Amino acid sequence: MSIERTLSIIKPDGVKRNLVGQILSRFEKAGLKIVATKMIYMSRREAEGFYAVHSARPFFGELCDFMCSGPVVVTCLEGQDAINKNRELMGATNPAQAAEGTIRKDFSLSIGENTVHGSDAVETAKVEIAYFFAETELVN
Repeated sequence: MSIERTLSIIKPDGVKRNLVGQILSRFEKAGLKIVATKMIYMSRREAEGFYAVHSARPFFGELCDFMCSGPVVVTCLEGQDAINKNRELMGATNPAQAAEGTIRKDFSLSIGENTVHGSDAVETAKVEIAYFFAETELVN
């Protein structure tokens, strides 16, 4: 296994319910290092660009509306097998199917308000991290 970087987003429902500290703490306790983080308001254009891969899907508009509904916390995480580790911590997209003790099982309100996003592959992570962070913002 190699050291990887991955993007995590704490979505508007997680920020609104003051879960940021608890979620970031789970990443750190699992051995992931925070190399950059910031709270932003995602514009409609940013949301549509970020989720462009889903543009043909029926939930695209609702997803973009949700991601623009309040602030989000974008974080670049680093560690051994960071992408898989983050995805295990998050749990299944549908919180009803997520394993006990995962972020989505513990905090998500629904499949639409599922609290967190995480990169799904090394190449995706590179693109997603660059979408929100300049190289100079990433701590080595």
